Amino acid sequence: MTTVAIVSIPADEGTTYQAVSGERHSEGRTVGEALDALTLQLPEDDGESLIVVQRFRGDAFFSAAQRARLKLLMERWRGCRDRGETFPADEQAELQALTDAELAASAARSAKVAEEFGL
Repeated sequence: MTTVAIVSIPADEGTTYQAVSGERHSEGRTVGEALDALTLQLPEDDGESLIVVQRFRGDAFFSAAQRARLKLLMERWRGCRDRGETFPADEQAELQALTDAELAASAARSAKVAEEFGL
């Protein structure tokens, strides 16, 4: 089974989408365009594909508020890193907790998908 992940990539000129399967990847202006371009690269004898579209929005596993806070902390962390400054310990702890929560949410989402497909 081929697994394909499609992620949105926000940019100043609008969102684009990237489809990834192993080392193969493609981009498009829409989810369908990215998937179609990737499909051309996949082996023709591959009969089954699992396609996951990650929209990077809040859900039952990781809320929009958590996503927004994680984004803000990551921006602050990168700023400190780029300036050679130390990131505050309390914010580092919060960032680590949110990262752990996002990882757990990803595992829970995957388990739900596997259950729905009887895998």
